[in-house]
Amino acid sequence: MAAEAAGTLTRSAYRRDLAVLGELAGESDLRTLNAKAGRGFVRILVSRQLSSRSIARMLSAWRTFYRVMMRDRGWPANPFATVRAPKAGKPLPAAFDAGEVNTLIDGIDDAAPLDCRDRAIVELLYSSGLRVAELASLPMNAIDYVAGFVRVFGKGGKIREVPVGAVAIEAIRRWLLLRPQLAAAGVETLFVSARGTAMTTRAVEYRLRHWQLKLGLTERLYPHKLRHSVASHLLQGSHDLRAVQEFLGHANLTTTQVYTHLDFVHLQESYKLAHPRARRAEDDEDGS
Repeated sequence: MAAEAAGTLTRSAYRRDLAVLGELAGESDLRTLNAKAGRGFVRILVSRQLSSRSIARMLSAWRTFYRVMMRDRGWPANPFATVRAPKAGKPLPAAFDAGEVNTLIDGIDDAAPLDCRDRAIVELLYSSGLRVAELASLPMNAIDYVAGFVRVFGKGGKIREVPVGAVAIEAIRRWLLLRPQLAAAGVETLFVSARGTAMTTRAVEYRLRHWQLKLGLTERLYPHKLRHSVASHLLQGSHDLRAVQEFLGHANLTTTQVYTHLDFVHLQESYKLAHPRARRAEDDEDGS
């Protein structure tokens, strides 16, 4: 009967899922379980850190089992008919640590025009957390070099002014000295391609990939990763979620809140290193 209920599920996986059901039910009669008990089982699975996909698979097996038992044995109800697995959480955005960013930037020799442009691009992406489309469309007059900010046309046509660090400004100034060697007549974007035209987002992504390979970086390098990196570093340093929201140009604070998870990971790591009792168990195991 279990094999019949399995349907497209493999017999072995189905048996494992039913074994978990039996373990969770304990002494309870499977025939009288209700939806409240079913939701309780899901909470237990979540506490065991099972993935949403694994929980959904188990629930599917359990629902199938109960449908068969209702049909063939006259069981009264399917307690899992309305029970759903938790939604899969969005993965945390990938981020470099500050040392990795410095290694990247310092590895770009800015003597040649294209390399000088690329270094300015990386500096600005990391300094101001721009989206790649925002960076590619920047006009020549977007940056106030005295006040130290860039005027950005973001999503939905919204304009925001974002700080630019002194090091990034200096990198852009060096690029501007070499830009005339590449820029075609009439091209007004700050960054131009080797052909002198406005850079596309794809071209920016391609150049970052080029530097990842050239510098032998193991972590994948793409524009949004630099945006994620500066956001997490700002939050670690300031703990001001609203300021980071404004910096990134997020319309909703909930979009920015994903970085609080990154900050918590950083907090956990710092705690383990610094707190006098955080490593006690490990030290005891080592016999120290």
